[in-house]
Amino acid sequence: MPVSSHPPKLHVLVVDDSAMVRQVMESILGSDERIEVSVAADPLIALRKIQQRLPDVVVTDLEMPRMDGLSFLRKIMEEFPLPVVICSGFAARGTEMALRALEEGAIEIISKPKLGVREFLNDSAVILLDAVWSAAQARALPRRRASLPKQSAADVASVPGSRHIQDSPLQLIAVGASTGGTEALRTFLSTMPQDCPPIAIVQHMPEVFTRAFAERLDKECLIKVKEARDGETLRQGEALIAPGNLHTLVERGGSGLKVKVVPGGLVSRHRPSVDVLFRSVAIAAGPSAIGIILTGMGDDGAQGLLEMKTAGAVTIAQDETSSVVFGMPREAIAKGAVDLVLALEKIGPCVLNLITRSRDCTQTDPTNRARLRDSQLRRGA
Repeated sequence: MPVSSHPPKLHVLVVDDSAMVRQVMESILGSDERIEVSVAADPLIALRKIQQRLPDVVVTDLEMPRMDGLSFLRKIMEEFPLPVVICSGFAARGTEMALRALEEGAIEIISKPKLGVREFLNDSAVILLDAVWSAAQARALPRRRASLPKQSAADVASVPGSRHIQDSPLQLIAVGASTGGTEALRTFLSTMPQDCPPIAIVQHMPEVFTRAFAERLDKECLIKVKEARDGETLRQGEALIAPGNLHTLVERGGSGLKVKVVPGGLVSRHRPSVDVLFRSVAIAAGPSAIGIILTGMGDDGAQGLLEMKTAGAVTIAQDETSSVVFGMPREAIAKGAVDLVLALEKIGPCVLNLITRSRDCTQTDPTNRARLRDSQLRRGA
């Protein structure tokens, strides 16, 4: 018999107690001829199906009959380690559970498709399909099981080559992340001291979840972390996370920088989009910024990071070994948008070195500043 030249289909198991949701998600996923879909009405049925045939990706709600979603996730991780995407509503309890699910090993959080409005359903289809393919490509990295202690100023100062930061001429750090980004951001932000420059972040995550995510980070980091609000000033020692389902830009306002939070269509298949943030930072801050692109699938952020580099910013990408999905960093590197490629744990210390050297570099002589920047990049910061 002739051997088929077609690659095997991606097998996705959808677990949700709502027949309507199962039907819609089956229809969306089935629209991609490379995907084969099976469904289950609760975790116990799902576990029986998994035992019979391992899926490539599991998409599951968290609040279901007979077994809660977190217990279901833990059982999958213990017995059948598989990529899991959390598809949840916006109930407060569901939000907290979904963030806990990321800590337990889930790959991504997405919101349930919004029914009845065509543009919402179309956007949901793009996001669901991207999440499933992203999960299928994700690398399993060690997950944390306990909270990291907050770093003190002494901890930061002990990083080789870094010193306490004061009056840095650097105006802004811009960060973009997607799949695997919640843990990557936590690692990066935990290295930032209380007097670091303002940080603007886009993490691909649904609305409401971004606020809860920011509140969690705020409890674990020395700096203030919160969800961005339209018109808010970017301040030293603060990180602002773009609200889910809204684009966030940086603009000049008065003597400083402010964020603008606006609705809009999907950009680079996302809302919020990293490209939107980075492009605005290139215009508003130019060479007074650092751009960082972290783990994630797709190419969101690659063009924007190139615009930042062209405007004179230092640009950094997370390396493949430490990325859950290397897509976004890879695309940025391929575009020539990246100055430095670093392991996740080295990005924070590198940024501290760049900040300190920028402050030390000749605040009155632009030529010396340009020479210093070139020497930083040659040495890998």
